[in-house]
Amino acid sequence: MKKIAFFNPQGNFDKNDSHLTEHPDFGGQLVYVKELAKAIASKGIQVDIITRQIIDESWPEFSEPFDYYPDSPNLRIVRIPFGGKKFLNKEKLWKYLPEYVEGIYSLYKKEGSFPDFVTTHYGDGGISGVLFLEKTDIPFSFTGHSLGAWKLEKMLNEGFSQEELERKFKFSVRILAENLAIKYSSFVVCSTSHERYVQYSHKLYNADPNSDKFKVIPPGINSKIFNLKPHKEDEIIENYLNNVLSSAPKERQKLPFIILSSRIDRKKNHIAVVRAFLKNKDLKEIANLIIVVRAIDDVIKFVNEKDSEESEILREIINEGKKEIGNSIFFLNISDQKSLASLYRVAAKRNSVFTLPSHYEPFGLAIIEAAACGLVVSATKYGGPIEILSDNKELLFDPENVDDIANKLYIALTKYNNSQFIELSRKYTWESTANKYLENIDKVLKNKLEINKMQLQDDIKKFLSKIL
Repeated sequence: MKKIAFFNPQGNFDKNDSHLTEHPDFGGQLVYVKELAKAIASKGIQVDIITRQIIDESWPEFSEPFDYYPDSPNLRIVRIPFGGKKFLNKEKLWKYLPEYVEGIYSLYKKEGSFPDFVTTHYGDGGISGVLFLEKTDIPFSFTGHSLGAWKLEKMLNEGFSQEELERKFKFSVRILAENLAIKYSSFVVCSTSHERYVQYSHKLYNADPNSDKFKVIPPGINSKIFNLKPHKEDEIIENYLNNVLSSAPKERQKLPFIILSSRIDRKKNHIAVVRAFLKNKDLKEIANLIIVVRAIDDVIKFVNEKDSEESEILREIINEGKKEIGNSIFFLNISDQKSLASLYRVAAKRNSVFTLPSHYEPFGLAIIEAAACGLVVSATKYGGPIEILSDNKELLFDPENVDDIANKLYIALTKYNNSQFIELSRKYTWESTANKYLENIDKVLKNKLEINKMQLQDDIKKFLSKIL
């Protein structure tokens, strides 16, 4: 095996990790792809991450056709021009994916060398793998990251109309793309057993998660960043933290923290932790609440000037917190992973707690990153955390129940120490993830799946009729 391509049309990648985790299309999926690609490339395999070229003054980092990570010489970022020049949210990319695949094919034909295998990510990457398979016979794996059927079901239960959701999120296209990716991939990668046996059992998927096609391969963490080793940035972050805390009463300035550091997004459910913290007097007496924001120095100014989902959520938090903002609830602008790891290490010295209250969390890599830096963790009981925290299930909570959240956070702060969580990080490494991918890829290359080309072409026609 000489070369592997990663298909990831949405978001983008660059050497400086610009916008990473700041935008819904630049979330954990991009971290996953980047770190896995680096781990595979470190084994001497040529790797391409293939994404979209954007020539847009608001996104200047992504205009060049090629880019590189200085510490990964076997890995290149390839940006294919498709769908015009301006940035487009992932929901608007579907109809341009045939153009994306044609661009990839033309690139490799011009270079005279095609990849041996393709890994595809999310539904848009998955259907791109299907289209590429039809053109080249090159096999692919599918890693869904998050599945459309579950998001659709949840939003319907919340009262949204089918028509409204279809117009905004193109769920019928996404679920068809996911089904075709499942059908024609050589194997499907799941981060947890729950994802395999529960998520892929949804009635909208034509899948048999009991089949050998489904592989449970947990992701890893970047242990060079998330670890216990003191770093020069720790002192900078500690000084910044102390400066932010200086507005609080002196008796509160030395308390441990409850840390929320997920992207400011509805599904991450920050407001539930804020309400739990404010409602529970015992909890508020023993800890401060820190909410990490990215690239926002002045949160009050931001919510007054911006009109976005992020500003709306922060506005709700400020309205709920009222007098506690600057007293027991604080915002920190932490915009990169190294600074985040420093915050975790500084907070761990106070026996602080990291919490992940998502309505549903596909895996929960952030839990492992926090634990690797010495934090106790408490998280949603829905999704991956139930497997990550299988030895500490009393720290799992119902994200819809503020009393349950408060009780579990109190237990985490008063009954646990970080030594019980540091071991978590040793189970999850990108090298291990890469090895498991490569084991399965080797098996595929030795014994390729037989594909019914006529059926494949018919299925592609159905997809094209949906998007064109």
